[in-house]
Amino acid sequence: MGRRGLPRTWRHMNGYGSHTFMWVNAAGERFWVKYHFHTDQGMEFLSNRQARELAGTDAEYHRRDLFEAIEAGDHPSWTLSVQVMPYDDAKDQPTNPFDLTKTWSHRDYPLIPVGTLRLDRNPENFFAQIEQAAFSPGNLVPGIGLSPDKMLLGRAFAYNDAQRRRIGTNFHQLPVNRPRVPVDSYLFDGHMAVEHSGAAPTYAPNTGGRGWTDSVGRAEDGWQTDGDLVRAAYRLRDDDDDFTQPGRLVREVMDEAERDDLVDQVAGSLLGGVRGAVLGRALDYWRSIDAKVGARIVDEVRAGGGDVPAEGMGES
Repeated sequence: MGRRGLPRTWRHMNGYGSHTFMWVNAAGERFWVKYHFHTDQGMEFLSNRQARELAGTDAEYHRRDLFEAIEAGDHPSWTLSVQVMPYDDAKDQPTNPFDLTKTWSHRDYPLIPVGTLRLDRNPENFFAQIEQAAFSPGNLVPGIGLSPDKMLLGRAFAYNDAQRRRIGTNFHQLPVNRPRVPVDSYLFDGHMAVEHSGAAPTYAPNTGGRGWTDSVGRAEDGWQTDGDLVRAAYRLRDDDDDFTQPGRLVREVMDEAERDDLVDQVAGSLLGGVRGAVLGRALDYWRSIDAKVGARIVDEVRAGGGDVPAEGMGES
């Protein structure tokens, strides 16, 4: 709800992976990782007023800006960095490191640059290359795994399931979704099968000479049998509420100009039709995050004509 929520263009905004993944190195050592994409164009923002004007006059503004920039050879890029946490550190963090609503301390786990994402060409056929693209966090390569992040675990299943329903059983065989390297998979056949393995056996184990992976017992690159970690991940910690970390962000990270934008952004959104008990709950939420900022939001909503209920009236 701060100024970053209204980027001037998609080229001028950061991207964050939110979820926590696992990395396993060649020695079998396990780490937790978060991904960050920081724009190389610098961050720029719209005001509430500018955003309202664009929403009513130019609904394709962001998409057209990105397309035209790439077409003109002004290829936007983002620096990919990661935060890396040793495996056992996750058991003693003040906040749950697998909660996608929380961030990790950059002081304890500094950003490590690892690469660049650059958009250097536009799609030639929007349907074939964009509408049929099927992303899922369940598509993992060796060395990258999931974490006890409950939302991530749900998405790893549900996203693949949604793509089967949206595009078809063999969506992964479409050119836009196909791996760039050869894959020897037992996952084929069914409706609209484009690729196949010829006369090779379709089951494992088999007597036809086709190999398969056979992993039995505890997965050494996983965490599922680590009872201490699972209990730690699902234990409610002192700072795992909805107010502690946002309050620190407002008071310790934002400067006064950013707090001004936050108040304007939140109040403007609440004045867009939020009323009664729902408005009361929203205002109580911001008061709980920071008393001063919450009071300023209340004053701005009231000045804008909002029917502000008494404090605590949004609890029901």
